[in-house]
Amino acid sequence: MAKKWTPEPAGREIPLNDSARAVSNARVSHRLLALCALLAVCVVPSFAAETLAEKSLKEIVERQKQLFERAEKEGDQLDEARFAAEAKALAGSYDVFIQKNPDFAPGYVAYGVFLGKIDMAKAAVAMLLKANKLDPNIPLVKNQLAKHLAEDGKPLEALPYLTAAIDLAPNEPLYHFHLGQLLLAAREDFLHEGGWTRAALDKSMLEAFAHAADLAPNDLSLAYQHAKAYYEIEPPRWEEALAVWEKLGGRATSENMRQLVKLQRANILVKLGRADEARTLLDQVTDPKFAEDKQKVVEALAAAKK
Repeated sequence: MAKKWTPEPAGREIPLNDSARAVSNARVSHRLLALCALLAVCVVPSFAAETLAEKSLKEIVERQKQLFERAEKEGDQLDEARFAAEAKALAGSYDVFIQKNPDFAPGYVAYGVFLGKIDMAKAAVAMLLKANKLDPNIPLVKNQLAKHLAEDGKPLEALPYLTAAIDLAPNEPLYHFHLGQLLLAAREDFLHEGGWTRAALDKSMLEAFAHAADLAPNDLSLAYQHAKAYYEIEPPRWEEALAVWEKLGGRATSENMRQLVKLQRANILVKLGRADEARTLLDQVTDPKFAEDKQKVVEALAAAKK
């Protein structure tokens, strides 16, 4: 007989190592929070009455969402003591919920995501594995398990979970984006131990980023990573990168983003030996935030003339 899983007691300590980590962990992906919230409200058919468990979980997830959104808004002014106290209270609420609903998979999913965001990876994985055992067809669980395995230095073990998430939810851009990140960050592991060729790895990585960007055309951050990926491989594909940046420039909705794109295009044009075009774009980059990066491109342009 399998050993019964027992949740950790309420009142667990919430580790906040330092201000930077607290702020970083608080600035969670809005997409991930949306998926977590969606899971909490879509656990039964629309014609079925909402159960007490579903109602309770929705309330906890909403508190969690508000906590992280406020922390993101506060940024460097984050009140760490208040954040830790509220996170501890949330953990207590989740513990009580799990005790009352030990076979309700969405509860473990939401708790696992929450624990991962406050730097309690081991506890998060335990929750996610329990959810995966109760229901093996939740893509968010596969995605989060892949994330934790990758962060633990096990990218080859992470890949099957991530591909499973994509198989279960092929139209979710976040999963394709994470696949691209995994293949890019752990490329040496996949090349040396995973049986991949460099060409196949680059192709799959670029396709993953492109697919993520196509599925969320209004999310410029996904398009940005897609464009950037072309020169994070060896050898860089400058012409292809330039085409993607030019397309992204046409979609930029702020002057800040437009100048960033121009700076990236100028950098690539220097690499391609098109100095005059690069210089024209650099003259249009006037935002002080980009001054340091602009200077690097200016210096590269000067060096290319010698």
